[in-house]
Amino acid sequence: MGETKELSKVKGHQGQDGRSEQVILRYKLNYAWCNKTNSWGCSGNCGTATQSLSVQDVDQSSDWCQREGIVTRLVPNNSPLQLVLSSSSWPTNINKIISWRAVTNVELRNRSDNNKPNTSPQTTILPAIRVPSNCQRNINLLAFDPDGDEVKCRYGNDSLSECRPCTAPSVLSLSSSCTLSFSPTTTSINETLYAVQMMMEEFPKQTINLTHTNGSQEVKTTNDAISKIPVQFLLKVVPSIPSCTEGLYLPRFLPPTPDNRAQIYTVVSQTVEIPIVAEATQSTITELLFSGPNNVVKSTSGSGNFALKWTPSNRESGQSHSICFVVQAKSVSSHINITFKMYRNNHVLLLQPK
Repeated sequence: MGETKELSKVKGHQGQDGRSEQVILRYKLNYAWCNKTNSWGCSGNCGTATQSLSVQDVDQSSDWCQREGIVTRLVPNNSPLQLVLSSSSWPTNINKIISWRAVTNVELRNRSDNNKPNTSPQTTILPAIRVPSNCQRNINLLAFDPDGDEVKCRYGNDSLSECRPCTAPSVLSLSSSCTLSFSPTTTSINETLYAVQMMMEEFPKQTINLTHTNGSQEVKTTNDAISKIPVQFLLKVVPSIPSCTEGLYLPRFLPPTPDNRAQIYTVVSQTVEIPIVAEATQSTITELLFSGPNNVVKSTSGSGNFALKWTPSNRESGQSHSICFVVQAKSVSSHINITFKMYRNNHVLLLQPK
């Protein structure tokens, strides 16, 4: 099997020398084998990579391994740059995507609405999302922007060389608000795979100016994308189940699992614990999978009872982080997304169910 990938966060600020710009790049790559690695190619205002942390295992199961990388670039000014990740190959899939390509445009210029460098939108997702072939499912992807911009989703575009090719899955429709809708297929006894290749873009909610280091400006209206990141993963369509009602064969989340868009504040070095409880009365809950910062710790206390713990460090102060977790019952699952939105020393958990 090959790889899926996402660039989850780009954050820029002035370097310690007062003249250069520092860019922090966080990304996740998903593999069938945990010993594989890849790196992003750069064009434009690339500068030098002053720090590249080892790609670290985030979580793994029998099907996949997700790894997180962090790269810090020191660039001479705040001009835009583009990052590209390309190789082969995708797992064999119905929409016949073989080679993969992921493109992100990074905007670093200062915004007139907050007088800060632009920060890219962020997300996270598991390498594969599973849906029963006979159940209509809406998958609300996590789409969050630290600057408060509107995040919109679309499929990759061949003419922009965002993937190769960009053929979208026939069983999925994608709204600009980042909801994927799965249409039930004919009953199948076999698992089928689809490659999903999306782009997330940020649009200002009001007209703003972007100011370059040299003083020049560019106007961005509410119809102009500021930056874009790729989100790519597999859709696994599994055999049909007797009922599509959540809580029977499909897991259903129960209290005290955090509510949709709950916010929890903490500070650096203070541990955040996320309790997760789920039930599926006609099947057996087998595991909790998650995608998030590499230092999140998972624990289990009986069937359907889990917890995720995260202790943010000084290195993560002022940044934003995302978590997606999935409770799995045999071949089907239910999802919740979380964003750790961190203002200086504060961390906010913004939850969004799938």
